[in-house]
Amino acid sequence: MSAVEHARALLKSAYRDFRALTGMQDSGLFADEIFGFHAQQAIEKGLKAWIAGLEIEYPRTHDISLLLTILQNHAQDMEPFWELVAYNAFAVQLRYEGLDMDDEQLARDTVIDDVQCLLTRAASEVSARGERGIRGPG
Repeated sequence: MSAVEHARALLKSAYRDFRALTGMQDSGLFADEIFGFHAQQAIEKGLKAWIAGLEIEYPRTHDISLLLTILQNHAQDMEPFWELVAYNAFAVQLRYEGLDMDDEQLARDTVIDDVQCLLTRAASEVSARGERGIRGPG
């Protein structure tokens, strides 16, 4: 599979999580932990797609800050996305420990907008590379 094909597969998965977000507007039905988990997953997969599209190997991690750093170290402008690091708290390894979110609720419309912005940018980067015919290993 080429790097661009792999990136597109990751984007497809990221958009599945994103679509779940858009269906979870009602905080009475969907806890912030569940909503936040899908936001984190969409962000993580979107960043990994972007990295894969650059033909860079990404680590097995849920750490959004590490993925942003990798992209930034490869001359990508990540400044608009650093606030997304806050969603590390919703990563799968922390989700089961329980989050104390009684005092603060996620602004779901803002989360959706932020995730959509990242995915749009990642898709644009992957698409641009695909049009240039970049192929990765195997």
